[in-house]
Amino acid sequence: MKSKIGEIRNVNPNKRVRIIFQDEAGFGRINKPKYCWCNKKIRPQVLCHHIREYRYAYGAVEPIIGENFFLVLPYCNTNCMNVFLEELSKDYKEDKILLVCDGATWHKSNGLKIPENIEIIHIPPYTPEMNPIEQIWKQIRSMGFRNEFFHSLTDVVNRLCETINHLTKEMVKSINHRDWIQYMELNRY
Repeated sequence: MKSKIGEIRNVNPNKRVRIIFQDEAGFGRINKPKYCWCNKKIRPQVLCHHIREYRYAYGAVEPIIGENFFLVLPYCNTNCMNVFLEELSKDYKEDKILLVCDGATWHKSNGLKIPENIEIIHIPPYTPEMNPIEQIWKQIRSMGFRNEFFHSLTDVVNRLCETINHLTKEMVKSINHRDWIQYMELNRY
C-alpha cells in the first residue's frame, strides 16, 4: 500500500490524496438481545422478532482526520456500490481517493464503474482488523440499535440515519486511529 500511495501522490502532485477505508453493514428488523441493566432480582424483558428486512449502510472513513461519508442503500451489490462510488466521487471531486476495501464480490465486479478520482485497493482476505471502519459499525449498533424493536423498515432507516448523523469527526478519529495509517500519512512518499 505504501508504494501505491507514493505513486498516486507523484501522478497527482496538485491534488489532495485521501486514504479512505470503505465497508458495508446490514441493519434490519431482526434483532439480537444485548446485555442491559435492571433492578436487582428482576429479569429484563427485551422484545425480539425475526423479520428479515434489511437496509445497508455503505460507509467510508478517513481515520487521520475523522472525515466520513455514508449512504443507506437497499442491497449489497455492484449496482449499489456504483451509486456509492459516484456519490463519494462527487463529494470529494477535487481530491484523489485511495479507497481501501475488503474482498467482497461487488468490490471486484467487472460491472464496477470506478470514477476517475478514485482508485481501489483491497485488504488481504480474512483481515477485517485492517479495515478500521469495522469498528464504526459496532459504535453505530451500540449507539442506536441496543435492544430495539422496530415496527417498520422505515423506522430502521430513520434510526440508522439519525445515529450516523451523531458521529462526530473526533469520534471517528478516536475509534479508527491506527498507528500504521498515521505513519503512511505522515511519511509522504
